[in-house]
Order: sequence, then C-alpha cells, then structure tokens
Amino acid sequence: MNFVFVSPQFPTSYWNFCNRLKQRGVTVLGLSDAPYDSLSEQVKNSLTEYYRVDSMEDYDQMVRALGYFTHQYGKIDWLESNNEYWLTQDARLRTDFNITTGMKSDQVANVRRKSAMKAFYKKAGVPTARYHMVSSLEEGLAFAEKVGYPVFVKPDAGMGAEESYKLSNPDEMRYFYETKSDVDYIMEEFITGDIWSYDGISDSKGDIIFETTVSWPRSVADIVNNKDHLSYYTANMLPEDLRRAGRATVKAFDVRSRFFHLEFFRLLDDKEGLGKKGDIVALEVNMRPAGGWTPDMYNYANSVDVYSIWADMVVYDKTYVDLNQRKYFAVYAGRRNGKNYIHTPEEIRERYHDQIVMDEDIPEIISGAMGDHMWTARLDTEEQKDEFIDFVQATWQ
Repeated sequence: MNFVFVSPQFPTSYWNFCNRLKQRGVTVLGLSDAPYDSLSEQVKNSLTEYYRVDSMEDYDQMVRALGYFTHQYGKIDWLESNNEYWLTQDARLRTDFNITTGMKSDQVANVRRKSAMKAFYKKAGVPTARYHMVSSLEEGLAFAEKVGYPVFVKPDAGMGAEESYKLSNPDEMRYFYETKSDVDYIMEEFITGDIWSYDGISDSKGDIIFETTVSWPRSVADIVNNKDHLSYYTANMLPEDLRRAGRATVKAFDVRSRFFHLEFFRLLDDKEGLGKKGDIVALEVNMRPAGGWTPDMYNYANSVDVYSIWADMVVYDKTYVDLNQRKYFAVYAGRRNGKNYIHTPEEIRERYHDQIVMDEDIPEIISGAMGDHMWTARLDTEEQKDEFIDFVQATWQ
C-alpha cells in the first residue's frame, strides 16, 4: 500500500500517524515544503521517502510530487493530511490521481462550508441555528431584528475561530460591514451553550470504530480576540445523547474511513425553535482530528493509541486496539506570555508531577487560540480537573 502523508511534520505529533502506518508495512511517502534537515528524526524514521516542494500552495508542484511518487512506487492508494487547511487540496489531488479512498472534490464543500452543513444536520435530526448569508448591511440588520441580538458572524469556509465575531447591536453590525474581509460570511442567531464535540474514527462503511468526547470553552473566538486563556478537556465518559447525535451526524454526512471532529452546543437556556435547556444543537463538522495536541489527549483519557486505531482502519478497516481500558480526564491548560501568574512553572510541575503528561511551548502559528505554553494532566475526577485549570491559570489581579 502506498500512502502519501501531506505535511507529516505539523502538528509536531503527526509523525505518529506515519509511524503506525510504517509499522503495518505501508509505504509512507511524506510531502511538504519543510526542508528535509528541519524534520525531526521521528518524522524521518517514519517515512519511506520525503519529497519537498517550494510551496504547498502551488498546486502544480504538488501534482509533480505525486507524479514522481507514482512513477517510483506505482499507484497511490491513500492521500491524507488530517489537517483542515489542506482538506480541499487533499480532495483535489485524490480526484486528479483517481485515489479512491477519502473525499473527492465534489464532497468537500459539504464539510467545509458551514452553510452547506445545515442540510446534513437536518437529515441527522439535529437542530441548527437560523442563519443568513452575509450580503448587504440592510439585510444583516433585518436578520438581527428577526432573531434578536447578539448575532454571530464567521467565514463560511473558515477554520477555527478566525475572523469570528459576536455583534451585539446595530453599531457593531455597521462596523463589521465596513471592515470585513472579502470572503463569504455566514451570520447566525447567537446560541448560549457549552460546546461538546463527538470525535472518532469511522471505517469504510461509515461505522464507528472509535469514539470519544471533548469539552470546549464556550467561545474560542473570544479567547482569540481577547487573548484569554484556553482550557479544555477530554472527558472520561461519553453522554448518551451526544453519542446518538454524533452517530446520526456521521451517517448523514456519510463519513467513511477517516477521523472526524463534530461540534455541538449543549443549551444553557431554553431556546425557541431549537430546544430546552440541556438539549444538543449542532455547531459545525470537521473531517480531521481536533487541533493541537488533542489526539494525544484522546490517548491519555481513553488509555489507547488513536494513531494505531487510525492506522488499523487504513490497513485492516477495523482496529485491534483494546478499547475497554480505564478512562480519565485529560485536561489542557494554556498560558500566555506577559500575564502575571500566581504560581510559577516550577510550582505547577511540583504539585502535579505524577499527573502531568505534556509540558510544552506552543508554535506561534497556533498560539492565537492555544496560548504560548501548555500543560496537560491526566486526572481522575471533575473536581481535580477544575482545580488543575485554576492552579495553572490563576493570575494576580
């Protein structure tokens, strides 16, 4: 089996995907714009061959790279980056090289454009917020008048919380229209709820072979825009209503042979037309693992190796990993440079010495949401989870 892994060096933990494939006898071909000498030994040792392009944004160079791999190794069986940014290009390359595993170009819009996701959530029986595709100021004001302020705007095909804003009054609405970028935006009624995700891996029939859940802060956009702290966690149990909504969504989107990260609100108040307090409401889908070090948090929370589960899916269309292991809370707490923290890094390491599983600086490219340094701990209870976050992020007033 020939597998082209796009950008195997980023995020830094993604060499594990390549490593587990290679362990299963796969020919793993790395493709990126990073110089070979800049790759870690872990990445280098996980690849059969590496091809460097000057720019991954240059599609012609990517085509030439796949042409080279095809000439050297034969037909490409898989191509994947597990990265939201390259999702569209991955699909285009699969289409042009007739790679039959994974999404093709005609499927990508359904999982990249938030407006297109609405119909599939409806098919799954999961309610979604009312929305308006941003056009004129007059129509935006009319939509806000209909659903009530605040409203939330974000790029229809955006990633994460980039250029996402809560608009609380007509003046903020006017300012948004005066300053917005020249991209398609979606405007939605504002939902007050906790954010939970249903994350996992599906096989070639769309059946789930691994599932877990992550609890996220209510507004990553506020964290980015206000440079607040990020904390989130992988829980030690999967609520049954979230499992049902997640599985129905996987079926509606026909998610096959890939990682997925599906986001939902759990309403904090009754919301007319959507549900009662505590109900599940759709947010958006992402057809890749959650960002940053979250795949490692899946591992720590579930006592498994998701990289092996994913590689099993690729090679065997099932997994041989024992999923009936002890569950924990895997808890991420980030810090930002320049804030006046009560507890020193040394105090954190001393207090949580036996529980800390990750303690790392964060690359600048993802620090806007993630912070500048992070600690992740594996803990037994919700109370320990809350205490850990408070201890790491407490600042002097």
